[in-house]
Amino acid sequence: MLAGLLFATHDADDRPDQLAATLPFAGTTLIEYQARLLVAAGASQMVVVVSRLTPELLGALGRIARRGTAVDTVRSAAETVAKLHPLGRIVMLADGLVTTDAVVRTAAREGADLLLVADDEAGLMGLERLGGGAVWAGVARFRRERVEEVAAMPRDYDLQSALLRTVAQSGAEQQPLPPGSAQAGHGVERRGAVLDQYNRAIIEATVADRGGWYDRWVTAPLARSILPRLIRRRISATSIAIGGGAMTLAGLAVEVAGPVGLGLVVTLLGAMGIELGRTLASLRDEAQLALLADRAGLVAPAAGVLALGAEMLRNGEGGEVLVAVLALIALAALAERAGVGRRDRTWGSPIVYLAMATLGTLAGLPLAGVGLAAAYAALTTAGAVERLRLDA
Repeated sequence: MLAGLLFATHDADDRPDQLAATLPFAGTTLIEYQARLLVAAGASQMVVVVSRLTPELLGALGRIARRGTAVDTVRSAAETVAKLHPLGRIVMLADGLVTTDAVVRTAAREGADLLLVADDEAGLMGLERLGGGAVWAGVARFRRERVEEVAAMPRDYDLQSALLRTVAQSGAEQQPLPPGSAQAGHGVERRGAVLDQYNRAIIEATVADRGGWYDRWVTAPLARSILPRLIRRRISATSIAIGGGAMTLAGLAVEVAGPVGLGLVVTLLGAMGIELGRTLASLRDEAQLALLADRAGLVAPAAGVLALGAEMLRNGEGGEVLVAVLALIALAALAERAGVGRRDRTWGSPIVYLAMATLGTLAGLPLAGVGLAAAYAALTTAGAVERLRLDA
């Protein structure tokens, strides 16, 4: 059993009346973001060390619990011991820590006690020094026995620091942070004004880690530049997804009425809006909305290229475009079905195929655009099937 140990004890540096753990981050609060990372890594329980239960913290803990995760609040090591499973593994995240999925997954693996560390020269802020030119990177894995050792100490200690020193003195392995973690925004930050900068880096890293080159080079930078502004204005993921869907419908109408190239551009922008809505819903753990937006993100490109084929056929420009469109849709559907769960960086995606068809149409070569997209979909399908065969 894997349990997450979180802290909500320090006030924000620039907001003394608010806990750092409840500062807005990634569309929710920082502690909800930490809990989401731990749940994704396999944690089924959250133990939260608190100094006081503020309304913001109670709301955040309630939202974490509504996602099906057991949440317990404690104030001391003795209370923590009582809540933890005797044979469970514990992953501890520092109060105010901003990190990524990859870092937490590294710490959540089976194994002995572990401290993730960074070079003192890396410039990570808010992290405790361990000696030897290393600083604690804010993530630790250990057994319940370490907490029991701290519980036997006098009560005048900081629980997070005491656990860190106890784990370090027990001979825990010190493992460097995964490469690129500092650039992705890893660090402890308790200033609300500065968290916005981390917010952008974490959003980009989270999206880029999802799959193919389009997510890394297009969706991630777009999310980094747009989503923080939408979050600050309290615009919901539902509104973004609905707006993208409305734009997609408008694009399809323009394709039918003409000019078809402009309609494809509007449809493409609508599909990108749906993708942004799905990204924000995923960050906020709005699972049902994320699933609906994901399905809409598959349908929108298919509808766009299908409308292109129908319009070309209606204008008497040859049925070969419609045949190529149908082939593209079939191949793309197979590729998505075969590639569920694990995606290669080089694989295509429905929105990429729509973009290729759009560029071909704008260049006056719709058949070439659709044909190239179909060929790319065929290569993606072949790669996905080969990976399934090797994994079988």
